[in-house]
Amino acid sequence: MKHFILIAIISVPGVLCGQSLSDLYKKVSPSVVVIETEEKVKGTDGHVSYMGSQGSGVLISGQGEILTAAHVVNNAENITVIFHDGERVPAKVVRLAIVADVALIKLVYFSGNYPAVELGDSDLVDVGDDVFIIGAPFGIEHSLSRGIISGISVERSRMAGFTFAEFFQTDAAINRGNSGGPMFNMDGEVIGLVSYIVSESGGFDGIGFAATINITKQLVVDSDRRWTGINGVLVDRELARLLNVPQPGGILIQSVVALSPAFMADLKGGDVPIYLGGRELNIGGDIILEVNDIPIVSEGSIVELIKSILSMDEKERSSFKLKILRAGKVREVLLKFHDE
Repeated sequence: MKHFILIAIISVPGVLCGQSLSDLYKKVSPSVVVIETEEKVKGTDGHVSYMGSQGSGVLISGQGEILTAAHVVNNAENITVIFHDGERVPAKVVRLAIVADVALIKLVYFSGNYPAVELGDSDLVDVGDDVFIIGAPFGIEHSLSRGIISGISVERSRMAGFTFAEFFQTDAAINRGNSGGPMFNMDGEVIGLVSYIVSESGGFDGIGFAATINITKQLVVDSDRRWTGINGVLVDRELARLLNVPQPGGILIQSVVALSPAFMADLKGGDVPIYLGGRELNIGGDIILEVNDIPIVSEGSIVELIKSILSMDEKERSSFKLKILRAGKVREVLLKFHDE
């Protein structure tokens, strides 16, 4: 009687994949940076101080261009990029899109000693795909977390389905300090930028979101969108009535970053905090009523403005005519942009 020995070859998922992930980490980690910022903060007593914060980013070109989250750098007066070997380089904002929470910053000088990452195609990503994230959660630099794509969220305007934001949902651990860090596919390509988490505890609860790289490229890499230095909120009809705005909407300027184009145009942010509908707003600053003769009265107006800007040539995008409301009076200012 013959005896047969059945030999089962069992693959252990964590071993081969772990080795592959380790190799990928070593390859792309030098491109991931820590971003430190300083923001001017005015206290209730009028005293001005500086508040520091930290996020993450990723080098995407040999010209020292870095992608990060808009909320990391939008209000920053000083930006410092820190590489994995400790080199610190100042940077400035080039382009920024608040609605998708993505920004492009550029190093003031670049040694060329660090590799740039490859940008993937986020349209090819499906729910269930493996991903990994590198960042600085709680200041712990170059930390790795791994997970899957749990969902895809596309936000469109009410006008002609214009897509202005798209996010991947993931169960990969994301915490404070991860913001702006890259999400990679298993080919080592960046497919997203970490944006925010949904949490009841204040920490990571398994639901994190990253802006997709295709929308990021569309808004801040391949476009000529300019950074203004304005932090503002859209005024709805009710708030417009309360603030005596002579139209049913506008943009209420909350703050203006020093030495930004908005600062040079003498635009003013608010300095009187109020609480409305559960959120804090600063009033007393300028309210933007029109941009290039386009009234800003709703989300649809913003979309119309974006489409108008995209149709302009480079010379036309070098300045914008603003109509603002200041201290009850309507006036016009010119917002100018200068080449780098």
